[in-house]
Amino acid sequence: MAKAIPSRSENYSEWYNELVRKADLAENSAVRGCMVIKPYGFSIWEKMQRALDDMFKETGHSNAYFPLFIPKSYLSKEASHVEGFAKECAVVTHYRLKNAEDGSGVTVDPEAKLEEELIVRPTSETVIWSTYKNWIQSYRDLPLLVNQWANVVRWEMRTRIFLRTAEFLWQEGHTAHATKEEAEAETRQMLDVYAQFAEEWMALPVVRGAKTANERFAGADDTLCIEAMMQDGKALQAGTSHFLGQNFAKAFDVQFLNKQNQLDYVWGTSWGVSTRLMGALIMAHSDDDGLVLPPKLAPIQVVIVPIYRSEEQLELLSAKLKPLVQELRKAGISVKYDDSDANKPGWKFAEYELRGVPVRLAMGGRDLENGTIEMARRDLKTKETVPFEGLTERIQALLDDIQQSIYNKAFKFREENTFKVDTFDQFQEQLEKGGFLLAHWDGTSETEEAIKEATKATIRCIPFDQEPEEGVDVYSGKPSKGRVVFARAY
Repeated sequence: MAKAIPSRSENYSEWYNELVRKADLAENSAVRGCMVIKPYGFSIWEKMQRALDDMFKETGHSNAYFPLFIPKSYLSKEASHVEGFAKECAVVTHYRLKNAEDGSGVTVDPEAKLEEELIVRPTSETVIWSTYKNWIQSYRDLPLLVNQWANVVRWEMRTRIFLRTAEFLWQEGHTAHATKEEAEAETRQMLDVYAQFAEEWMALPVVRGAKTANERFAGADDTLCIEAMMQDGKALQAGTSHFLGQNFAKAFDVQFLNKQNQLDYVWGTSWGVSTRLMGALIMAHSDDDGLVLPPKLAPIQVVIVPIYRSEEQLELLSAKLKPLVQELRKAGISVKYDDSDANKPGWKFAEYELRGVPVRLAMGGRDLENGTIEMARRDLKTKETVPFEGLTERIQALLDDIQQSIYNKAFKFREENTFKVDTFDQFQEQLEKGGFLLAHWDGTSETEEAIKEATKATIRCIPFDQEPEEGVDVYSGKPSKGRVVFARAY
């Protein structure tokens, strides 16, 4: 039950872990570092996936699928790319098992060693660009706009459900273009798609910006990102979009005849979000009683609980409420009618609160007589008795209000926890309290690394809406042309 969840103020990390478990979202698997996403959690991911997939297709992208296994030699072709992922790669060396001679079980057959090791996909740039070489010959084949929904493996030593696991689910877009300008426009367009999804579907305000050279994706010329603030004041990178330049095209010799009938290398992008968004959704909105889900992503948007003392009374209530269920569903609202007798209404109320159901309706005998129903909203924990007539329209309006209210609360929290700091003492003092720090940076990797080493804070992004402002770097004292966002992060 919800009351067993530790409070956020007592232990934020334990609150998160227990909420994931008790809300039936996911659990640790028997495979170290991996998770099992349970049906309720996966239904949230499916709604995310469906919304994003529609947005990708509206911008002209198509889905495809590429191999899970990548020949080791592919990763060697782009030097910075392999350096960025080498320490996280899982490697397949053999293709067969056999029974152990001592009868202890199965063992790897030494005779079945692969001629070339295969890497379990940490990301797909290499295998996809090796394929694009066969697909692209002319400018008429461009742009190539492809997305893949897949799982990837990055061998994490310290894992946390949804936030960092050895295997996770994601989508990765990979596009090829005839010009640099087209590829750069695509990179920004897809970041804007992510930001729109975060704000309109997840009710999660984000800062849009560019990563520093130190924080760029391995193999990219530029990385754009959206950064969100969690309730403990830490940042979470909620999506990235990469301008790859011609790096992978050159690595895999992907050339095309341009309109001038000259050979040129194509320009590339890649972009992705993962099940890490599930962690962001939980940490940005939920409270000490359980999940708080934006209605657009809630598997159950409305739950209806009849309160009855006899089977006869239940029949009367059901005769009134079941047509409402059908009416709500016709209006596109996901609804559950819980007339089970396994648990009492109070238990049900707490359980649906724990699971973050946005709206709860309850009707008893007196409501039936009066033509009313009790309506409760999860985000504000308020309830009121309202007329039964016109309920569908009232609920539609309420769901819209809840969606906006959750966003407004998160936006206000971010604004109240974003601070300008001008000295390193201020920087360190405020960092311990959490939040986004807007501080001057001299633009050098050396200063960025020194601050990270001293404080564990990183530059989350150089905001697109950064105002030009002459100043002094908080650490080095060197001149700065503007403030960037520093924070500790997940």
